[in-house]
Amino acid sequence: AIDPQATNSEESDETGIVAASSYGTGDRRQYSVDGDYSGKYSPNGWATKAVEAYNLHDADAIVIETNQGGDMAEDTLRNAGFKGRIIRVHASKGKFARAEPISALYSQGRVAHRGNLYKLENQQMEYVPTTAKKSPDRLDAHVWAMTELSGQTVGAVFF
Repeated sequence: AIDPQATNSEESDETGIVAASSYGTGDRRQYSVDGDYSGKYSPNGWATKAVEAYNLHDADAIVIETNQGGDMAEDTLRNAGFKGRIIRVHASKGKFARAEPISALYSQGRVAHRGNLYKLENQQMEYVPTTAKKSPDRLDAHVWAMTELSGQTVGAVFF
């Protein structure tokens, strides 16, 4: 999943790029955060990094937030050579409301982390919506990925 930054400058947020997967069915369904490829990139840079992650993880789709750029975000991926399925999402509610169902999966012990995810984990532990000065880019991408995998729709509109 991708939470693309709106600008590319020293003051810009990072582009959140997170790979996730799920396995099992029903109440036994489990989730895994498999990689964090977030960073400061040009538009072509984040698209290329996302396509690399998609191929590395043999993914089924790329989920991309379109609040900042709409069609441009999808076109950026296509211009980077991506030919796979794109799932467009648009935030209709705040970050807290979008993250609640994913937080519940963690509380139930249904989410595992693989590999070096310390920057994402730090955002998960430190983000406070009422006092945050920067967007939690990695966390946002993570929530979009898990929302798609779990079939949750709270606070999201899927295109």
